[in-house]
Amino acid sequence: MTGLDHHKNRWTDQEVENHWDRVAHIYVKENNKVKEAHDQRFKESIRHLNLFEGCKVINITSRDAEANDYIINHEPSSEVVNAEISAGLMEVASKLRPYIRQIKLDSYSQLPFADNEFDRILSLETLEHVADPIAFLTELNRISTRDARLVLSCPPATSEMPYKIFTALFGGHGEGPHRFLRSQEVKRLFSETGWELLFHKGTVLFPVGPLRIQNFAEKIIDKFQSTFISELGIRQFYVCAKKL
Repeated sequence: MTGLDHHKNRWTDQEVENHWDRVAHIYVKENNKVKEAHDQRFKESIRHLNLFEGCKVINITSRDAEANDYIINHEPSSEVVNAEISAGLMEVASKLRPYIRQIKLDSYSQLPFADNEFDRILSLETLEHVADPIAFLTELNRISTRDARLVLSCPPATSEMPYKIFTALFGGHGEGPHRFLRSQEVKRLFSETGWELLFHKGTVLFPVGPLRIQNFAEKIIDKFQSTFISELGIRQFYVCAKKL
C-alpha cells in the first residue's frame, strides 16, 4: 500500500451496515444497561459543539437519533439531519422519535449532501467503523461550511481488550467490523483531510460500576490529560475546525 491507502480497512461499509441491521432490535436495550456511560457522549458533545441560533447540524451516524434530542433541547432553533447507514436502526429511531429528519447513507465515502451544507458536524463512535477513514473525513470536510466545527468521538486502541472482556462477560450489541485507532493516528487523519485539531480529551475511564466510582474516575482522567492515562479512557473526544 502506498499514499493514503494504508488507512483503509479490510471490510466494506456494507458489512458495517449489515452488522447494525442485525442488532438494531437490541441496540437501545443493550445501551440502557450502561446508560450513564452511553449518554456521556451526548452531554460531552453539547459542551463542544458551540451551537448557535439557526445552525444546521449533521449527526453522523445517528443510530437511534438520541443526539437529536440533546441538540434541540440545547438550541431549539437548530436544524438537525440524522444520517445513518443502517435501515434497521433508522426504523428504530423513527419509532422512538417520529419527529426527526433522517437520511439513509449507502457509503461513508460518498455522502449525499451538498458542499458547504453544515455548520456543525457530530460524529460519535463512527470513525472506527468506516472502511475508508480518509475518504470519510474528507467528505465531512467537503460538506461543512468555512466556519464549521467537527465534534468526533471514538475509542482508542487501548480499548480493544477491555471491549472483548466486557462483551464476554455482559454480551451487548457488539461492534461489528471495527478498528480502534490510536489517538496519534486519529490526529494524523485530521491533518491529512483538512481539519485543524482544536481540542482532544480522553473520557470514561470506568464505564461500569457504581456512579460515584465512575465520577471519581473521571476526576482522575481529567487531572491526567496529555498522559497515557487519558488514552485509557474508552471514549476519546476531538474538536476540529476546517483548515483555511
